[in-house]
Amino acid sequence: MPVRPTAASLAALTLAATALAATALTACGGGSGGSPDTIKVSYKQSTDNSVKVTDTYLAGIKEQFEREHPGKKVEFVPIKAPDSEYYTKLQQMLRSPRTAPDLVYEDTFLINSDITSGYLKPLDAYLATWPDWAQFIDTAKAAARGEDGKTYGVPDGTDTRGLWFDKRVFRKAGLPPDWQPRTWDDILDAARTIKRKVPGAVPLNVYTGKPAGERATMQGFEMLLYGTGSGTEDPLYDSASKKWITGSQAFRDSLRFIETVYREELGPDVSDALDPNFSTTVNGELLPRGRLGIALDGSWLPQAWLPGSGHEWPDWSEQLGLAHMPTQHGQAPGRVSMSGGWTWSIPAKAGNPDLAFAFVRTMQTKENARTWYIANSGIAVRKDVADDPAYTGAQPGIRFFTGLVAHTHYRPAYPAYPKVSTAVQEAMEGVTTGDLSVAEAARGYDTTVEDVTGGRVVEK
Repeated sequence: MPVRPTAASLAALTLAATALAATALTACGGGSGGSPDTIKVSYKQSTDNSVKVTDTYLAGIKEQFEREHPGKKVEFVPIKAPDSEYYTKLQQMLRSPRTAPDLVYEDTFLINSDITSGYLKPLDAYLATWPDWAQFIDTAKAAARGEDGKTYGVPDGTDTRGLWFDKRVFRKAGLPPDWQPRTWDDILDAARTIKRKVPGAVPLNVYTGKPAGERATMQGFEMLLYGTGSGTEDPLYDSASKKWITGSQAFRDSLRFIETVYREELGPDVSDALDPNFSTTVNGELLPRGRLGIALDGSWLPQAWLPGSGHEWPDWSEQLGLAHMPTQHGQAPGRVSMSGGWTWSIPAKAGNPDLAFAFVRTMQTKENARTWYIANSGIAVRKDVADDPAYTGAQPGIRFFTGLVAHTHYRPAYPAYPKVSTAVQEAMEGVTTGDLSVAEAARGYDTTVEDVTGGRVVEK
C-alpha cells in the first residue's frame, strides 16, 4: 500500500516544527562555536509561512537523533529568504568560525563555487565507512563532487521539470485533456487560445528575471535552451575547450520565446513575474483556483498541496495534467528536462563535523529518505527507495517525473556558473520588460559572460 502522510501525523510534526522555529537561532547570530554536544543545522526555510514541509521533516529527525544520541542536541538556524538571498546569506555565514553552522543545505548549482572558496569540508573519510553510500546513484554523487574529485555533500533527492496544465482551463478553451505539445509553437498556440477563450486566466507561466533567481534560469531559460539542439551537446558550456558558449543562435531563440510570452501578454503581468515571491502565488493561488493554464515548473509542486500545508488541494491530480517539455522543433529526442537537487554539506569551519555527519546518517536511512522524497515530492536518488512500491505509488506524478530522468540535463555547475546564471536572468529580464531587444540582450549576455569568466568563452 502507498505510504501517505496522514493529516494527524503532519499536524503533530508541524506543531513540533513550530516550537523548534520559535527557539531557533537567527541566521545572523548562529555559529558552531559552543558546546561539543550541540550541532547547528542551517537550511532554507520557505518564504510561504503555510508551507512547512522542510521544518516538519527536520523536526522529526531532530527528535529521532536526540533520542538515539543521549546528551546530544540539535539547534536549527533557518534562513527564510528567496533563493538568491539564501545563497548570499549562507555564504556570509560560512566565512567565519563564529557564524558557520555545523551542517548546511547546499543547492548543487552553487556547491562548486563554495568548494572553490574553501567553505566546505570533503566528506570522503566519512563516506568510506558508511554502507548506505553505495545506494546513491552515480549522477547524484557527481553533483556533489568537486573538481578535485572529492565529495562535499550528501544528496537528498533530485528533481525534473515539465509542463503542468489545468484541465479546467483547457476545457473552457476547447483544448484536449491529454494535451502533449510537440514543439515550442504548440505551447504558444495553446497559450494564445487560452488568452482568447478564458479571460481572467494567465495562459502560461515561465519564470523570468533576476528576482526569480535560479528558478528563472533553470526552470525557464534552460528548459528552452537545452531543447534547441540534438540533446547530445551542452548549449551553455563547451566541455572540449572548457569554455562558456557565446553568440549562439540557440541562446537568441530561447530569448525570443521569452520575449514572445510577455510581448503578446501570454504570461502574468510583468510586475507579478518580477516579484521574487511569485512562485508562492503560482503554487498557492493561481493553480489551485484555476487561474493558470500552463506552468513550466518542477516535480516538487504537490508538496504545497498536501494536508497541513496551508494550501491543501486534495483533488489536484484530477484537475491538473502533465506533459513533457518538447524540443524546439520536435527534433529527437523530442523532450527535454533539467535536473538539480540539494545536498547536506559540512562547512570547513564547522565546530562539530563528526556529530554533523552522524545527523546526516540519521536523515539518510532508507526509511527517512523515503519519507522525505514523498513529503517534498522529490525524485529518489537512493536505489533502494526508487525500487520501493511505497515510494513509487505514494503520489500521482512520481512515475511521470521519474520517467523524465532519462531525458534530463544537468547544469554545468562550475565555479563561474552562478555569475553566468545571473547574466542569463538579466538577459531574460531585458526582453520581459521590453527594455532590450533579443539582439541587445544576447550581446549584453555575451559581454558579461566574457567578463565574469575571465575571457573563457567560445563563440558558436
